[in-house]
Amino acid sequence: MSYRWPLLSALVLVALSMGVAPVRADGDPEAGATVFKKCAACHNADEKKNKVGPYLVGIFGRPAGSVEGFKYSKAMSESGIVWSEETISEYVKQPKMFLKGNRMAFAGLKKDEDVANLIAYLKQATAE
Repeated sequence: MSYRWPLLSALVLVALSMGVAPVRADGDPEAGATVFKKCAACHNADEKKNKVGPYLVGIFGRPAGSVEGFKYSKAMSESGIVWSEETISEYVKQPKMFLKGNRMAFAGLKKDEDVANLIAYLKQATAE
């Protein structure tokens, strides 16, 4: 029975040396860039410039409704939400259900994989 661990370790090393990528538990930022195309008409991820929606640079840890120069709904401004992986994930699934009275027109992402990929992309693209 003790021969299994060395064998397993050897297989892992062979797989890694062949360029086999590990499965991403938290999403694929490259796939997330594709998902973000659904958001890009209204949001900037890499530039502090508002569009129809507020820019997303620095979104993680930022209070909702706090981007200077953007006119938010009362619901968003007074929500008390702080954007995190969890709150963004829930919000992009069903924006209207997550926060009643917000003005985001997007219907939401249906696939959990798309949400995870979008979060992975945003973590990279919006970092300050």
